Amino acid sequence: MKKLLVLLVVAFTVNATIAQTQVGAVTLPNSVNFGGEDLALNGAGIRKKAFVLKLYSGGLYLQKKSSDAKNIVNADETMAIKLHITSGFVSSEAMSDAVSEGFDASMNGNTSSLSSEIEKFISFFSAEIVEGNIFDITYQKGTGVVAYKNGKELGTITGMAFKKALFGIWLGDNPADTKLKKEMLGK
Repeated sequence: MKKLLVLLVVAFTVNATIAQTQVGAVTLPNSVNFGGEDLALNGAGIRKKAFVLKLYSGGLYLQKKSSDAKNIVNADETMAIKLHITSGFVSSEAMSDAVSEGFDASMNGNTSSLSSEIEKFISFFSAEIVEGNIFDITYQKGTGVVAYKNGKELGTITGMAFKKALFGIWLGDNPADTKLKKEMLGK
């Protein structure tokens, strides 16, 4: 009986460890479910500023693993990016500014066609942001972009053009962080 108990504890511990990935000081789940779709962690890394300041750990979740950024950005498939805030320097204002700059880079400076959608998305970051907050930025096929903060839905924005511009912030030709892009792509 004692051996069985030890075996069960070891098996349970191994399964719990396998179901998560350590990314810096943060543990990200290896799988998530959004819009009724199971998604697997494709890759993850740390968003740094000035090479030393770690802002958040981020993970890309897909239905099938892929290292093709262009196909991921253009795909009409459920997917998600999880951002786990790891720095007190990430405030509501800083996040809003970074997202605005990210859209500008993703869309080569021509954001006018999505200005109202971008404004709505940036409003999702208006409440206080503190270390430990978790944002899930999802694209749910048939619904659109659905954003969550700490598991609470913030809102939905429809349209593939917006989805492409949004995921382009991390996976586009001019990403927010080149190293993070490679890590999210599993490279």
